[in-house]
Amino acid sequence: MLTIGELASYAGVTVRAVRHYHAKGLLPEPERDHSGYRRYDATAMVELIRIRTLAEAGVPLARVRELLQADEKEFAEAVADIDKRLRAEIRQRHRQRERIARLTSGDSLVLPPVVIEHLDRLRALGVDERIVQVERDGWIPLAARSPERVPEWMARKREQLADPQLIGFYLTLGNALDRTDDPQLVELADELAAYITRMADERGDNYIDDTAIAPPLVTLMDALAFDTVPPARRLIELLKERGWTGWTELKRVDPPA
Repeated sequence: MLTIGELASYAGVTVRAVRHYHAKGLLPEPERDHSGYRRYDATAMVELIRIRTLAEAGVPLARVRELLQADEKEFAEAVADIDKRLRAEIRQRHRQRERIARLTSGDSLVLPPVVIEHLDRLRALGVDERIVQVERDGWIPLAARSPERVPEWMARKREQLADPQLIGFYLTLGNALDRTDDPQLVELADELAAYITRMADERGDNYIDDTAIAPPLVTLMDALAFDTVPPARRLIELLKERGWTGWTELKRVDPPA
């Protein structure tokens, strides 16, 4: 007969584990000797080793009793079911590890690679990082809302960035970032309005903007842009005087008389 310490040692578990299995009803409580100590026989040791083996294999303790009592066919079916569950958990853990790995790469956590490439392109062109941040923050809800349209939108962005004039607009705005009433903004508004009008006349207003974003989201995204790049608000006011309005959603309007 074995003490609880000896049983635990032979079975390769802790005394605490033995008591836990008792509490869960997996290992029957043995008879006690005249001094009140538990005494275990060989059957208890075999049963404990079986419990330990199932637990180490990933079988939930709630199912251990079921497997201990199952016949060969039931045991095989239960093990297959447990294996299926474990494989699903492994796939889930793999996806979680991928997400964790992406945390180290910042923007790629919430943006597709094609947008990351666009942002990197802006940086390479010398666009002020605050403007890049506005672009990034604007793309996050767009990519979340309509991921299937991102390739289409980015193809258009690549086409637009091939135009040196548009790049010049970015750089001019960057130069005026710390000034909300700058002659550069007036000049930029004139040039930008002429550019937008020409593109709309050549390709249609939908080419300028067809994101179809919900108005509340447009308001939030505009506010974010204006907070990050204060001159943007003044630029939009100047554009409105020239027939266009909007930052996130650009629209044609009748200029004031």
